[in-house]
Amino acid sequence: MKRLTSSFMRPAVILLLAACGGGGEPEAASNGAAPLAAVTLTPSDIATARHMTLVAGVLVSGSLEPAHTILVKSQIAGRLRRILVERGTRVTKGQLMAELEAEGIRGQAASARAAVASADAALALATQRYESAKRLHAAGAISDIELRSSEAANQAASAQLELARAQLASASEASGRTLLTSPINGIVSARMVDEGESVKDGDQVLELVDITTLELQAQVGVDEAMKVHVGSPVIFTIDALGAQELRGRVARIDPRADPGTRQVGLAAHLSNPGGRIVAGQFAHGRVLTGGARADTAVVIPVTAVSDSAGQARVFVVDGGKLALRPITLGTRDESLGLVAVTSGLSSGERILARPVVGAANGLAVTIASDSAPPPPPVPGSR
Repeated sequence: MKRLTSSFMRPAVILLLAACGGGGEPEAASNGAAPLAAVTLTPSDIATARHMTLVAGVLVSGSLEPAHTILVKSQIAGRLRRILVERGTRVTKGQLMAELEAEGIRGQAASARAAVASADAALALATQRYESAKRLHAAGAISDIELRSSEAANQAASAQLELARAQLASASEASGRTLLTSPINGIVSARMVDEGESVKDGDQVLELVDITTLELQAQVGVDEAMKVHVGSPVIFTIDALGAQELRGRVARIDPRADPGTRQVGLAAHLSNPGGRIVAGQFAHGRVLTGGARADTAVVIPVTAVSDSAGQARVFVVDGGKLALRPITLGTRDESLGLVAVTSGLSSGERILARPVVGAANGLAVTIASDSAPPPPPVPGSR
């Protein structure tokens, strides 16, 4: 984006050559009052209106943090047998990171497996007896009661096997909790315990982050929040990268303003493939409320504009005097400190770059030269 000349950015230095009496805005000499004292301005006090391309935006700033952070906790009580990762270790989904020692749980799993094997054998025997009983009953060798008794025994053996299998599944699940695996592809950002330490159910063991997407959380005014929507483009700059611009999107907007600050929270996401940007850096961002649309218009510094009863005005330097002129404003770029003027001002006109004490409609002004020669020496001085 093309920026304005340095005259928009230089600090104003006003040299009052004669006192301006009274407060407020003096009346012009044409109204019968005493002539207004002339004021000499330096070139840095003057800005020139000119055409420029602006994109409307809302400023945001904050720390770029991982968009996804996961705390890996122990789901059982036990002693940490081993840890296979350190801070900074990259892990993949399903990778084993730590193992807990819990012999009681492993013993329950082994017992449950044995119970399943026993119940399976008992069911096989009960099934054989039931099949034999059906043949004998058909031959008239046993009574109906004996047949029904054999059938009930077979059904009981089948139910016992199902119970044993359910107990094995529960014990196996508990045994699996002794192994801590990664739920995501990410990086270990913190380790809370060391090998040999005891942990309880719910204790934090590791912290994982996914830095392929970074998030900036910011607070903006209600009026500004009304201009932003989920998906709005955001331009980021980071001190470590200089003037390089990075692009992201607004990921979410809080549905209500904070009752204390009357600010609305929003989060912007920045894609970070390969993790080339280190998380935790401070970033400046600008939500482009105009989308990808850029407006070319007459542009002036925001500091040049004053407001009276909702009417924007600027002091124009015209014919050696200040003329207070109403204008209509358009797109504002807070990051550059510039605002577009849609009517009331033409490109090339000179204006006061910022408010000046004693400035008034009709005040005579002159503009000193930055390269003015030094005053002649006083006769008789050395």
